[in-house]
Amino acid sequence: MFSNLKLVATKLRGASAQLPYLAQALSLVRKAAGGWTLLWLGLLVIQGLLPVATVTLTKALVDSLVIAIESGGDWETLRLSLFYALLMGLIMLLQELLRGVSSWVRTSQNELVRDYISALVHRQSIALDLAFYDSPEYYDHLHRARYEASNRPIALLDSMGNLLQNSITMIAMSVVLIAYAWWLPLALFFSTLPALYVVLHHTIREHEWNQRTTADRRRAWYYDYLLTAREVASELRLFGTGEHFITRFQLLRTRLRDERLALLKNQALARLSAGIAALLVLGLTMAWMVWQALQGLFTLGDLALFYSAFSQGQNLMRSLLQNLGQIYRNMLFLGNLFEYLALEPQVVDKPHPFSVPLPQEGIRFSNVTFSYPDSERTALQDFDLDIPAGKMVAIVGVNGAGKTTLLKLLCRFYDPQSGHIELDGTDLRDYALEELRRSITVLFQEPVPYQDTAGKNIAFGDLLSEADSEAIWAAAEAAGADSVIAKLPHGYETQLGKWFKGGTDLSVGEWQRIALARAFLRQASIIILDEPTSAMDPWAERDWLQRFRDLASERTTVLITHRFTTAKHADMIHVMHNGRIVESGSHEALLALDGRYARSWQAQMLGKEESDPLL
Repeated sequence: MFSNLKLVATKLRGASAQLPYLAQALSLVRKAAGGWTLLWLGLLVIQGLLPVATVTLTKALVDSLVIAIESGGDWETLRLSLFYALLMGLIMLLQELLRGVSSWVRTSQNELVRDYISALVHRQSIALDLAFYDSPEYYDHLHRARYEASNRPIALLDSMGNLLQNSITMIAMSVVLIAYAWWLPLALFFSTLPALYVVLHHTIREHEWNQRTTADRRRAWYYDYLLTAREVASELRLFGTGEHFITRFQLLRTRLRDERLALLKNQALARLSAGIAALLVLGLTMAWMVWQALQGLFTLGDLALFYSAFSQGQNLMRSLLQNLGQIYRNMLFLGNLFEYLALEPQVVDKPHPFSVPLPQEGIRFSNVTFSYPDSERTALQDFDLDIPAGKMVAIVGVNGAGKTTLLKLLCRFYDPQSGHIELDGTDLRDYALEELRRSITVLFQEPVPYQDTAGKNIAFGDLLSEADSEAIWAAAEAAGADSVIAKLPHGYETQLGKWFKGGTDLSVGEWQRIALARAFLRQASIIILDEPTSAMDPWAERDWLQRFRDLASERTTVLITHRFTTAKHADMIHVMHNGRIVESGSHEALLALDGRYARSWQAQMLGKEESDPLL
């Protein structure tokens, strides 16, 4: 017994470390559903007292029936028995009514809290730096917050509600039992100590297992995605990889399932042992009670009340311990949620940031060195580059040369480890971050195909300005997307994509035109286009470039491209290699230089098959 007490004390000390999460969770629930929570607490108190009233009436009913039988069925005594029976029936009816009302209140509370938590997770997700997505540990945090911890405040509240209700009933039952012997409540408590140890011990083991297997469960989810996603369906069928991923999924799930079942088996055996100990205590105390009744000290009503109160008390104690275990379990998992919500971005505003001006001088990279998080490779090394205001600059180079990294640094998705990126002589870090990003519009190399109407796909480029139809039409025309939209069954109101009913899918090139229109809708002073013509045929490219020159007039433009037919229209072309600028000049000047650019131009124009030194 003392060994069990010591183990229980150790587990309880571990549980106390989770108490801060309890306070945070209760604060979260209060903010999300304060009024519903107060109503729920009132219902719990009433429901906690009603079982004790039932037990007390049981004694009165049994004693009145004994008197009625002894009196030969006298109406006066029978009327009293009927009165007690009617009261018990009314209490049972009230319990059912309150159970239904509580369910409605809990559902309303659950929905409010769940939506509130989802909003917290979503806001945190869009607030964190892009660097977090480069870390597997971040995905573990996100997975646990989204799939394991998002419902935990609700479960915690349920457990605490049950704990409160059962505690009220348990205290009242103890008051009833102590009238028979002072030691009965203590016997009730000690009979459930083994169950307390089982609950805490296995709760900790289950949480450790969940933490340890997060990456494996995420990988199982990934295999499931590969086997069911439309984006993967074509390649899955062509290369016949479906069975391979099915096998990998099943092997992983088998291992996870076996480990989980082993935990549950050990828990079930431990609970059986704890249950046998509790039954033994119940048997001994019941034997003592019967002996007292044989001595004429207790009535049959006392026996009925004692058995009902003690057996219910044991059930309540087991429920209390399970509630404690569930509270502890939920607090452990809530740690995942609050740890995720506590993550802080590193790319943030300085205390008093400057407003972003219209570029007058331009953008300058000075001795910039940058590596992606957890990467041993340097993307940029002592990098220097000038982008004059109001000019169009093209960046060309092999894959991995660092071209797209420039885009990410200009948008301050990352900050360099050393060096400076300046706009009109001021470091980008000194400008207000949100304002800086609003001054830039970007066509990303892999633009998002939003599953919405064609008009909304373009409007997403500048939601704050609430662009009207004419602005959307103008952006579509500038990007060459107007001809694509004209062919759609409902024009700008056509649902794009196949995720939802009635959607129309587009080719890669058509999606790119829509994304270009989205980028053009924002009237930003800096335009960055990452492979803007990669999905266009040569005729469409020429037509688009002619219109784009007019659109980008007097705006600072950066073209990241593999196509020299696109790059040649820039005022200045920079050739990148291994994170550095190795050649710069106009198209004609670079051809005259007869370096990397010139050799690659000739290879691209003549369609040569030999190895290309640039692209």
